[in-house]
Amino acid sequence: MLSKNQEFALTIDGMSNEGTGVGHHDGLAVFVANTAVGDTVLCHIIKAKKNYAVGKAMAILTPSPDRIESDCSVSNQCGGCCYRSVSYDAELRYKQQKVEDAFSRIGHLEVPLDSILGSGQQEGYRNKAQYPVQDANAALLNRARGKNPQKGPVAPKIGFYAANSHRVIPCDRCLLQPAEFERVVQIVRDWMVRYDIRPYDENTHKGLLRHLYIRQGHYSKELMVCLVVNGENVPHTFSLLETLKEEIAGFCSLVLNYNTKKTNVIMGKDSEVLYGDGYIRDRLLDCTFRISPLSFYQVNTPQAETLYRKAAEYAGLTGNEVLLDLYCGTGTIGLTMAKKAREVYGVEIVPEAVEDARRNAGENGISNATFLCGDAALAAATLRRDGVRPDVILVDPPRKGLAEELVGTIDEFSPDRVVYVSCDPATLARDCARFAERGWAVQRACPVDLFPRTAHVETVVLMSRVEGK
Repeated sequence: MLSKNQEFALTIDGMSNEGTGVGHHDGLAVFVANTAVGDTVLCHIIKAKKNYAVGKAMAILTPSPDRIESDCSVSNQCGGCCYRSVSYDAELRYKQQKVEDAFSRIGHLEVPLDSILGSGQQEGYRNKAQYPVQDANAALLNRARGKNPQKGPVAPKIGFYAANSHRVIPCDRCLLQPAEFERVVQIVRDWMVRYDIRPYDENTHKGLLRHLYIRQGHYSKELMVCLVVNGENVPHTFSLLETLKEEIAGFCSLVLNYNTKKTNVIMGKDSEVLYGDGYIRDRLLDCTFRISPLSFYQVNTPQAETLYRKAAEYAGLTGNEVLLDLYCGTGTIGLTMAKKAREVYGVEIVPEAVEDARRNAGENGISNATFLCGDAALAAATLRRDGVRPDVILVDPPRKGLAEELVGTIDEFSPDRVVYVSCDPATLARDCARFAERGWAVQRACPVDLFPRTAHVETVVLMSRVEGK
């Protein structure tokens, strides 16, 4: 067994699902962040357990052929870009292997897996950012003397959480965000300092600004700023508004989102529009979509189009089919397929997203789409009782995947095809195994990289029932 503070040379021979390098010392797995497969590092053990250890790379003794120099000053501190120090070709290999391993090790399935579809844009691709806000002085006072952090000059830290922590790493210019986001961050910070707007302190539940949330249309360039606040009285918003209008091209809306709960959830349920319509619009494939603060919308628009084209290819619509779109969000996938379907039903649990989906259908002249608000499993069961028989069922669930009862409900529908869009290979593999127990088989699968430089990968799967089962 290894011990804390032990040091030795370690060769990295694999990657974890979270994008951390893995080496082995006397048969024990050692996880070392910010390393690449093929690196040999001087490893310093910072945590030693019976079955694994966590180390820190004190030096790169022999660099991997995959290694490149990181172009971000905070990439080793921030919890976002775990692949900033490897080539993009290597990153795609790692992600392909991640999906393969999930199917074989978790699902115990042999799956025909196509080559991963890489993103043409690896920088500045995100159309959304949620920046946590902290007060540097408050943190110091809390640690040093236990003083009241709401006294003294405000010193906002706006950036991203360090890995596995709630400690904010200041970052004005994240390379994954559009350049306009950097200036918005600077404007909000200056406004906070000028008017003594206190950042939220999760230890004391005091302070006002919790998160700065920005959305921008990839094609439209419309930009919305949303302040997530711990309270209802936000002073001097007119000054902030005037600066944003003057300096940010495409700025069209300022929204307050109220979150006064002691929670790690970023957004509250209630919002107030201070300027504009409270949403932005953007194009996706041949449709225009209205995107409000609480609406789900893929963060990499061009690559989302790649993902949805692959999903449409797997759906195989000819114009005669009924499509059931579960976890439909603002209706993006279903509406982009509606012209090739006889009828589309969309189900989503977030009321604001359902409202957006219905408006999006109307604004795009789509009359064959019906959107229902409710839990996916319950709504699907209701549709089945009402005699709706979908030919194709499309699911795009959150990371936790499908509830087992929903797998059963989908099976009872007995559609011709199931198209599963997943953001988590592990839960995807688990759910595909559940379908396999009911007589379904994966016919095709394809990873799609929507999130370059991060550990995340999307996968599209086509399933159909095996004859005779």
